[in-house]
Amino acid sequence: MMQPHKHNFACLILAAGQGTRMRSSLPKVMHKLAGQTLISHVLASVTPLNPEKTILVLAPHMDTVKQEAPHCTVAIQDKQQGTGHAVKCALPQLEGYNGIVLVLYGDTPLITCETINTLLIRHKSEKAAISLLGMKPNPPTGYGRLVMSREPYVERIVECKDANEEEKKIPHVWAGVIAFDAAFLRENLPKLQASPVTGEYYLTTLIEMATAKGLRTVMLPVSVEEAMGVNTRAQLAQAEAALQTHLRARAMENGATLIDPATTYLSADTQLGRDVVIHPHVVLAPGVTIADGVEIKSFSHLEGATVETGAIIGPYARLRPGSLIGENAHVGNFVEIKKASLGKGAKANHLSYIGDATVGEEANIGAGTITCNYDGTNKHETHIGAHAFIGSNSALVAPVTIGQGAIVGAGSTITMDVPADALALARAQQVSIPSRAKVLKARPKK
Repeated sequence: MMQPHKHNFACLILAAGQGTRMRSSLPKVMHKLAGQTLISHVLASVTPLNPEKTILVLAPHMDTVKQEAPHCTVAIQDKQQGTGHAVKCALPQLEGYNGIVLVLYGDTPLITCETINTLLIRHKSEKAAISLLGMKPNPPTGYGRLVMSREPYVERIVECKDANEEEKKIPHVWAGVIAFDAAFLRENLPKLQASPVTGEYYLTTLIEMATAKGLRTVMLPVSVEEAMGVNTRAQLAQAEAALQTHLRARAMENGATLIDPATTYLSADTQLGRDVVIHPHVVLAPGVTIADGVEIKSFSHLEGATVETGAIIGPYARLRPGSLIGENAHVGNFVEIKKASLGKGAKANHLSYIGDATVGEEANIGAGTITCNYDGTNKHETHIGAHAFIGSNSALVAPVTIGQGAIVGAGSTITMDVPADALALARAQQVSIPSRAKVLKARPKK
């Protein structure tokens, strides 16, 4: 794992965009990638570097974004007047600050901590006024070109629409991450002039201003994939695919077997132990921790669940939030677990629902068993003791306790506690009427 240098820097994350191209009522940065919001990914890339301040630049009424980052300071950009204006809105929060000011975009979720760390190191070692990330997309159409007489030193950025034929041949473009010396930024940002065409203030104009003062702007190359911005649903899907590829590769490098990686979907916070085997078509939603030697069979969906060593899950199993599956326990096909724990070696192999419950060690839950945990107003708990046996097609009406070693006969509806080692039967007495079936079959059809 990377050991980051200690940096004296503040971080500005520009996240005021409404994301109109997403066609959504959500702010753009609140859309999710591998189970986490775009803004959370960006914060995760910078937080390990311990910025002295982290400032979110937001539009008014972006309360959901504030809630996503409660530790951040917020600056409000009342009007969308470009990147320069967005940073200017945060300047009061940087009064008296003299370190590096790193500017990120809230919609570039794949930027890594390692890349940001390297950029900050380069900024200091080069004694630069400005440092930025550059990339080489193919083709570079639509991107601002990095004009360099000598790589990696940037003299200015020319917008694609303003570039001449020679400038359009430049392969390097700006990748959207930029760092400033705070004193330079504070002195020169107020001098930006609005574009006569768009009325916007462009942050990149500061590069040309630095060059005019004989100051240095240095470029660090980064992959196109890592610098990917998300502005549309299609780009969100592209970013998801890229991140899933990374997460799958990391899981396999760390000792998990993904039989068909392309159909295994992981979350950014998924934790997998060694010798985990995941079969095709498995979804691991947020909050899943899986210990060593677990097998997850096809078409299973896990969320907010912990699975301990040697357990077998699926196929077609669903583990909902609050599920704890003990060591060597089995959860089989069409079994749903919610806010419940299965003890060591417990089994629920077929067609059952276990919610708001504890199941003891080596207990066996028969097919069709339901813990009836909701009475229409409140949730209630079911407790099943170690080594208990619950017969098929049983309904356990909570709150109820099945004692250790007890047996519940198949087809029972249990509404009272069952003592340890007792046999409980709660079903109507069977009645057989001789020859009645023959009579019924002989009746004329209407």
